[in-house]
Amino acid sequence: MAAVAAPASGNAPNPTIYVRNLEERIQIDQLKEALTEIFSEYGSIVDLVAKKSLKAKGQAFVVFGDVDAAQRAISEVQGFELFEKPMVLDFAKTNSDATVKRMGNEEEFEAHKRRRLAEKERKQALEALESQKANLKRPGATTDADTAAGGAAARGAKAPRAGGLKSSNPAGAAAVVPDEYLPPNKILFVRDLPEDYDVEALSAIFSRFGGFKEVRMVPGRKGIAFVEYESEEGAIGAKEGTGGMVLGDQGKGVRVTFQRQ
Repeated sequence: MAAVAAPASGNAPNPTIYVRNLEERIQIDQLKEALTEIFSEYGSIVDLVAKKSLKAKGQAFVVFGDVDAAQRAISEVQGFELFEKPMVLDFAKTNSDATVKRMGNEEEFEAHKRRRLAEKERKQALEALESQKANLKRPGATTDADTAAGGAAARGAKAPRAGGLKSSNPAGAAAVVPDEYLPPNKILFVRDLPEDYDVEALSAIFSRFGGFKEVRMVPGRKGIAFVEYESEEGAIGAKEGTGGMVLGDQGKGVRVTFQRQ
């Protein structure tokens, strides 16, 4: 196979092309049909992904069966006008799910999905933090902690604290990432557990995921626990596999998030 040069972005050559600057007003089915007609000239298309969500509008991913087909398509279709807008093409940053599944085994595919999910959650955490920072800069903006305290801080009074727990926003100025958007790490924080679930019962559940180390209960606090894994990948898999799981007789799903660092 001939050597394939990476484009100016520096993304490594791979069978997946990232297409942007697409006309957003075109229906997804019509867009996919047009892209298929154009790119099928360069090789077998394994998958074509285009979504209508706000963040994904104007973008698509075209997955070829080999890198050479992707390179030819980038070289010859770059700047081609589709619905009166020039397409901008590049290699995707990572291999697509379809490529990994086709070329690797099940274990490699699952590892790829966990890495992709970890990257997605890191981006969500960063976006949530940046959004809160922007809100704090706006005149008259209040944080969640200010609202919860009923504006007591603004009146010079101290808001009461329960059980000696530290305030999540002691100065009223630092943005706090919501629990569901915390970046991945090796430790999970599990809440809303049935009171009769102990270390042994929880270990039986969480040890099903690779790299499990231990469950730690919190003395004097019922319904919560920490679960540690050897790597982020194990914690990510466990979080996805157990979040919302219904335990006990009350029919309430457990909350599983990453531990706040």
